[in-house]
Parts: sequence; structure tokens; C-alpha cells
Amino acid sequence: MTQLAATPDIASLETELADKSPQEVIEHALGMFDNIYISFSGAEDVVLVDMAAQIKKDVKVFSLDTGRLHAETYQFLEKVRKHYGIAIDVVYPDGEEVAALVKEKGLFSFYEDGHQECCRARKVRPLRRKLGTMDAWITGQRKDQSPSTRSEVPKVQQDTFFGTDDHPLMKFNPLAEWSSAEVWAYIRAMEVPFNPLHERGFISIGCEPCTRPVMPNQHEREGRWWWEEATMKECGLHAPKS
Repeated sequence: MTQLAATPDIASLETELADKSPQEVIEHALGMFDNIYISFSGAEDVVLVDMAAQIKKDVKVFSLDTGRLHAETYQFLEKVRKHYGIAIDVVYPDGEEVAALVKEKGLFSFYEDGHQECCRARKVRPLRRKLGTMDAWITGQRKDQSPSTRSEVPKVQQDTFFGTDDHPLMKFNPLAEWSSAEVWAYIRAMEVPFNPLHERGFISIGCEPCTRPVMPNQHEREGRWWWEEATMKECGLHAPKS
């Protein structure tokens, strides 16, 4: 396996991967890059881990710990680590930055000011630091997760939000074309571990104060930041078309 010497032609690569299965996209990505990680947090991501582990035993995985996750999510993280026998690089926010935010605005300022400030401190900046150490990452983004913000998610893209001219970053989204039903069909068929909160009505799971179960026929993102306007339901980890 070798690292590419130069950034590939994204348009050509996107065309090449357009009709490929998620497994084929993952295999292609792992073949292109040594310094590539899977971003892991939820149901889609553990499907990626399961697929990747069948291709490469020592697949690299990282996860963001915001300090506000459900207890079940921490238990899920440990279950996945043991199930696949992999190391998971847990990334934490800057303690001083979080402490300053809490001191100034309290623990629940996002209910009044919006979630973006807290997400920047607990998610976006830690992610940016981590991505600065790698050449590519694999995410579980799907087009149908949020029609207003993710409807154009491609299977491969140049990450212009977190990457720079000096440090270009590739981003692969193998499940872009999959539906939630396909994700769960795979989980059940392959007996993949999943967060027990899913059995209690949680579909899209984030931090505990900002996530709640959804009702039947509600979109999965309705359970995230439910007090805000529907088109605002992104935390900044995945900038549109980045």
C-alpha cells in the first residue's frame, strides 16, 4: 500500500467510484492512503468499521468525545473496540476552552444562544486538530440524513473546509447513496454492534442535552437540536460540499 504523491483528480475519481458499492469505495480509499481514518460515532460509522475490518485488520478509527455524550454511547464505543479488536483514537476538546465557555455562559447556553458555539469548542476545533494529522478520512454521511444540507454529498470529495492548500485532505463518504433502512438491514444481517439508544427511539445520536427520541414518521434529524429551525441542524463537522 502506498501513499499518493499528489492530490488525485477529484472529478475523475468521483466518476470512477460513482457506481461502486460502499465496500469497494472503502477498499479504494484504503488502497490510496496509509494515513486515513474512519470517523466513528453512530450506526453508519460502525457499518463502515465492519466493512473496513474485513478489508484491513489494522484499520484506523477515531471518535470525538465531547464530554457530554450519553452513558450508552461510551459503552457502545468500548463494545466496538473489543468486538473488532481495534484501537480507537478518542479525541477530546481543549479543556481550558470548554472551561472558559462554561464559566461565562453556563452548561446549557446553547438552548438560548444556539448550538454552534458549543459545537465549535467541543467538536469542530478538536476535529480540525485531528484532521490536521491525516491525509484522508472516511465518514458515514448519507444524502437522506438531512435533505437541506446533505442532499449533494458525493462518495469522494476534496475537503476544502478542513483541508488547506499546504495540507490537502480527501474525504470519502461510502454510504452517501444508502438509506437508513439499508444501514439497519446491514447491521442486522451482519450482527453489527449498535448503540442501545436506537432501541429507545433515538435515531441520530449526538450529545445528551441536544438529542432526544423522534416520533414515528419524523425525520431522524428532528431529534437533534429540536429547539432550533430545521435547516440549522448541523454541528459543523460536515460543511456542505466540503
